[in-house]
Amino acid sequence: MRRLDLNLLVTLDALLTELNVTRAAERLHLSQPTVSVQLAKLREMFGDPLLLPGPRGVRPTARADALREPLQDALKALERAVAPASPFDPGLARQNWRVAATDYGASTILLPALTTLRAAAPNTRLAVVELQPATLVQRSERGDIDLAFHISSEAPPGLHQRLLFAERYVLAGRVGHPRLTVRPTLAEFCELEHVIVSPNGGGFHGVTDTALAALGMTRKVALSVPHFLFLSATLARTDLVAMVPSRLVRYNTALQVVDTPLELPGFQMVMLWHERVHRDPAHQWLREQIAGAV
Repeated sequence: MRRLDLNLLVTLDALLTELNVTRAAERLHLSQPTVSVQLAKLREMFGDPLLLPGPRGVRPTARADALREPLQDALKALERAVAPASPFDPGLARQNWRVAATDYGASTILLPALTTLRAAAPNTRLAVVELQPATLVQRSERGDIDLAFHISSEAPPGLHQRLLFAERYVLAGRVGHPRLTVRPTLAEFCELEHVIVSPNGGGFHGVTDTALAALGMTRKVALSVPHFLFLSATLARTDLVAMVPSRLVRYNTALQVVDTPLELPGFQMVMLWHERVHRDPAHQWLREQIAGAV
């Protein structure tokens, strides 16, 4: 195999098909002397004459006859392997996609795209798995996940990324909350009882507390939860309030939103993927659908 010249095998296939050196040369768009030189190399390679003079061209030896069918099969298989990727047809696709996201990412990115994805590619399946930032690159390399959604400031290097949107924080509480009829002052804000989302569990300090500390102030954090879903339900049923990303509560009719009396830095959400799927037509289509939906 190390001494094999693929071009010679293509020539041999043409010769065995045409059984005529001139016609084989025309089929290959080569000159007849070039094909004759290649035939000499083939004879040396196989240790067999391969083609003998015949009444109207050449006739194959027993060795050449034995080569004919497996050689055609091998060349056809190789042609399929190196052929350009066919265009992606979502209507016929049966892909299984795995996407890593937090509950916030799933709610604000995947949920808006879901209706379009199901309508365009009804036979595909989508699995949303837990976002684990520490292993994101390794899981992407192994093919365990196809896409991930994360904040840009913590996106690991080595992955392709596309900005989806910029997010800001708002103050949210239940509809009819007696202390959210107008925008609270900073002092009033600190007196409210707050819920905080702590992805790692159990934390009572976040970006809001860092900003308040710079002003020499603190707030009351009464509850720490691991997910935004529980946070939204808690806000709707109690007088607790929370600083939340605006997209999370945009269409929640059980909550009301007011501008915060405290300037907080927002964040950017990005879509992340590995080089292994960067040029794949199916994955390109999926990324475009999601980006378009948000």
